[in-house]
Amino acid sequence: MSDFITIEEELKKSYLEYSLSVIIGRAIPDVRDGLKPVHRRILYAMHDLGNTYNRAYKKSARVVGDVIGKYHPHGDSAVYDALVRMAQDFSMRDPLVDGQGNFGSIDGDAAAAMRYTEVRMARLCGEFLADIDKKTVDFRPNYDNTLQEPEVLPTKVPNLLLNGTSGIAVGMATNIPPHNLGELVDGTLHLLRNPECSVEELMGLIKGPDFPTGASVYGGQGLRDAYTTGRGSIRIRGKVDVEPLKGNREAIIIREIPYAVNKSTLVEKIAQLVHEKKIEGVSDLRDESDRNGIRIVMELKRGSIAEIIVNALYKFTPLETSFGINMMAVAGNRPMLLNLKQVLAYFLEHRREVIIRRTRFDLDKSEKRAHILEGLKIAVDNIDEVVRLIRASASPDEAKAALKERFGLTDVQTQAILDMRLQRLTGLERDKLEAEYQDLLEKIKYFKSILEDSNVLRGVIDDELTEIRKTYTTPRRSVLLTDDPYDINIEDLIADDDTVITLSQRGYVKRTPLSNYQSQKRGGKGVAGVQTGDGDFVHNFLLTTNHQTLLLFTNLGRMYQLKVHQVPEGSRYAKGVHIANLVPLAKDEHVAAALATREFDKERFLLFVTKRGMIKRSSMELYGNCRSTGIKAVTLKEGDELMTVKEVPNETDCLLITAEGISIRFNIQDARPMGRVAAGVKGIALRDKDQVVSAVIAANGRDNLLTVSEGGYGKRTHLEQYRLQSRGGKGIINMRVTAKTGPVMGAILVGDGDEMVLLTSGNKIIRMGVGEISQTRGRATQGVRLVQMDGGHVVGFDLVLDKGIDEGE
Repeated sequence: MSDFITIEEELKKSYLEYSLSVIIGRAIPDVRDGLKPVHRRILYAMHDLGNTYNRAYKKSARVVGDVIGKYHPHGDSAVYDALVRMAQDFSMRDPLVDGQGNFGSIDGDAAAAMRYTEVRMARLCGEFLADIDKKTVDFRPNYDNTLQEPEVLPTKVPNLLLNGTSGIAVGMATNIPPHNLGELVDGTLHLLRNPECSVEELMGLIKGPDFPTGASVYGGQGLRDAYTTGRGSIRIRGKVDVEPLKGNREAIIIREIPYAVNKSTLVEKIAQLVHEKKIEGVSDLRDESDRNGIRIVMELKRGSIAEIIVNALYKFTPLETSFGINMMAVAGNRPMLLNLKQVLAYFLEHRREVIIRRTRFDLDKSEKRAHILEGLKIAVDNIDEVVRLIRASASPDEAKAALKERFGLTDVQTQAILDMRLQRLTGLERDKLEAEYQDLLEKIKYFKSILEDSNVLRGVIDDELTEIRKTYTTPRRSVLLTDDPYDINIEDLIADDDTVITLSQRGYVKRTPLSNYQSQKRGGKGVAGVQTGDGDFVHNFLLTTNHQTLLLFTNLGRMYQLKVHQVPEGSRYAKGVHIANLVPLAKDEHVAAALATREFDKERFLLFVTKRGMIKRSSMELYGNCRSTGIKAVTLKEGDELMTVKEVPNETDCLLITAEGISIRFNIQDARPMGRVAAGVKGIALRDKDQVVSAVIAANGRDNLLTVSEGGYGKRTHLEQYRLQSRGGKGIINMRVTAKTGPVMGAILVGDGDEMVLLTSGNKIIRMGVGEISQTRGRATQGVRLVQMDGGHVVGFDLVLDKGIDEGE
């Protein structure tokens, strides 16, 4: 029985192969040279033809014929369209093709037929193909396996950002705006010299897109998003001037229009709006554009206000457009969404490889030539004996053998001596031979230093990029504006309401408005809290507000930051999203504590507490600047984990609570302020396998300690029953732990008027008044039942206060 495959499997396989073919082989550019295959093949075909900038033009049909015949077996119109676009100065920031003839216009006019137009490579294009004959890039067979074509060009220019690109593949697209070459080189050099620099630093050098049609660019948050995440949106406005006319009238002059906007279509749209009286006060509209630039003239009637008409143009016509940036490129043979730093880093890595491969080629060539010169020098120094041996030999082979045996030469050196012309025996030629040999030795030394010393290699890249900037940089055309009237802060659109952040044991997080939970009596069953799935439960939740900054501290001692409103909102029944979608956690890393704050003041302090009883106090100012990849918040000893982080005032007491019902109270001044990465000092001496489960700060005006066990029991004890001790002691009993109560899971200071929100592993949330929990007279009691458990256990609780948000477990 023959093998068979289902139609479904075959469709999946074939469609995936088709998708990858479109993505990698047609629509998405390579991050290294910024070119799609058709553009790369056009440039290489022109290189093969010798169609360089300093030679005569060739018919476009000749170039197109070579491209489709040798490398790109598709329609000639597709290749010619790509060739035409590379020659249009209104499509490319720095055109790669120098065209002669009609190559279309910004009005949408098509180019003349390929038999009429002529092309050659632009001067800049020579930098794309420099050293390609020195084995600097890999080649692959063409479509019929008769020729070789480069997989990528050894470009010296960061072309992906220089000229930008756009393309639609299967399931993804790319849309990258053009930039200014000088700014790109400055940013690339900064990254080369400072590999650990941030995207923000690069944005200080690469200000934003620079379109060939000029206009004004409003970047704002959209541009920051594009450079930091790879996706964002900017707005482009045409340049408009107002000029006075005779008769106390004015004229609006449009001198620059947004990128990719058809000028004739824009004029038609303006005329239509004037005809429909959506724009009033225009007496004449004409297009006076010529080869020197765009000039669309709108003469206004007497008494018309130019500013009002200009605003109408921006609102109702393509004179203002949006440009959605999507920095998708092929990197490592697969499509990737890249930020600004990644794009430049891939380009620099490509340059390193090209220079290393070029240097190896030059080194090999120089060493071979030096080897020959060594033989020639031996021959010149012993010319009489060499002549005698040659004359005494009956054949060239015999002469070779004699020379090799007499002078210890190689086959290559011997053949070079036999091929040597007699003029090399003159004094001048002997001096040239010695000079060439010494020059080669210097080159060999230099080539080896490039291969052996990364600093020398970096210097070569630096010099080449500096020369590119010096030779090809042109002034910026687009004006970057930061005072965008429409750049709205997202927080202005979000109410600063109370909200609950919940995080499950498996890392699912969500944000839920506090109003979703109703107040209940003690002992109630609660309402459904979080649908986390089998085997998962909520273990961390926080009451905060939407505008605050969320500080996420992990068990491994790292910190990440988010705005609270950046956490996706979900209902009480929602599972939420995994925290790994919001912050880049490591494999065995999870969030251990969460805090919310509005500012990072140096006079405010954070207290770090680990499970093994270590504590550290550090200024909050040290944690204000956080990279997207997080920062180290505390150094942990082997086997220890960060348990919680609290904000603490300068004068207060701290209570550490352990799972086995032990507590210790000490003054916070016992822990002096330390640096961000310090390990801290001992807070409590633990017994056996006990561990710290809670840290309570006696600074919120409340004088009762509420201790809650995993079994759903709780007790209120007056703070005066916990005597002040020295940091690092063994502590005193806090709660009598039994099999019924289960181990202590946390504690918090409360007042009679507070309300408590309590969560269980059964995904229930109950809200009750603290005053309903009776106050115990002694410390060593088990307390009262707070919630009816259904086989689960308490996993978290916090307070609902009259005047804001307090910190809890």
